[in-house]
Amino acid sequence: MVNGRRKIVRRRGRVSQTIIYLGKLFRMFLFQNDWKVLPMSAVIAGLVAFAVGGNIFKTMEGTLMGTFALSCVCIWNGFFNSIQSICRERAIVKREHRSGLHISSYILAHMIYQAVLCLLQVVIMILVSTRMGVKMPDKSLVTSFPLVDIGISLFLITYCADMLALLISSFAKTTTAAMTIMPFMLIVQLLFSGAFFNLPEQAMPFTKLTATKWGLTALCAQGDYNSLPMVSLWNNAVKMKNYEVGGEKPLQDALVEIEKKNKREEILLKCAEQNQNPNYAFDVNVVYTCWGWIIGWTLFYILVAVIILERIDKDRR
Repeated sequence: MVNGRRKIVRRRGRVSQTIIYLGKLFRMFLFQNDWKVLPMSAVIAGLVAFAVGGNIFKTMEGTLMGTFALSCVCIWNGFFNSIQSICRERAIVKREHRSGLHISSYILAHMIYQAVLCLLQVVIMILVSTRMGVKMPDKSLVTSFPLVDIGISLFLITYCADMLALLISSFAKTTTAAMTIMPFMLIVQLLFSGAFFNLPEQAMPFTKLTATKWGLTALCAQGDYNSLPMVSLWNNAVKMKNYEVGGEKPLQDALVEIEKKNKREEILLKCAEQNQNPNYAFDVNVVYTCWGWIIGWTLFYILVAVIILERIDKDRR
């Protein structure tokens, strides 16, 4: 009461609250060293490009390994972006929610901010990779630009991991707890990628729960995996060329004869034909399906995070 009159407290609307928190997040980016995730993503991308970038989108084996590595980078970046974002200010969120904070506005501000951060990381990844000589696909399925197609897939993987980390941050008691959960979730994402590791048949349904499975599949499809040569058999034959049978070296003789007749590339493609994977078909529907799954899981993580934080007043922690 003020001079016998009830004081009317005007609460800001959802849009105003979103803008306010978005401004706060960008100030934290500048003044609390949150910007450090950008150079870190450049370093990780450089290491991956150096280690496995030589054969990605050139051979079947190189593409599978390279797309798995790129997916890992995206998951790593996304997790580190937001794993501590909410839990480090949980007490503040709880207090402000009691004062009229709309959780949907708070989460939306994080979504917009993290989207910008993920986009910058993907641009950095692509720039670093191409500068280090990584060959990108020269054909596209969705847009007119192959790099844009690849960039969309990398962004969706990164953002999905980011929102999963945001969900973890919304229910973790402390930043220490959140950082303890993160390695476990990272292992799950990598182990259940559905392609790089030979999983038992009963474990395969769990791969649909991970962004790595759908991201790796989309990247392989965009890289036209099934049209690439397979070099494992040839490389193993070369290693065995000095193997002797009855004082002769039949493998060496065969390899020399194949080289003389310029049949090497033909044999590599024949090997590839026997190992094509319909899941990696160069088909726009494959890419759309993968993107749909990633977007679906992203929205699910956001929804659950909102539901959890709406109950923050009942939290006795």
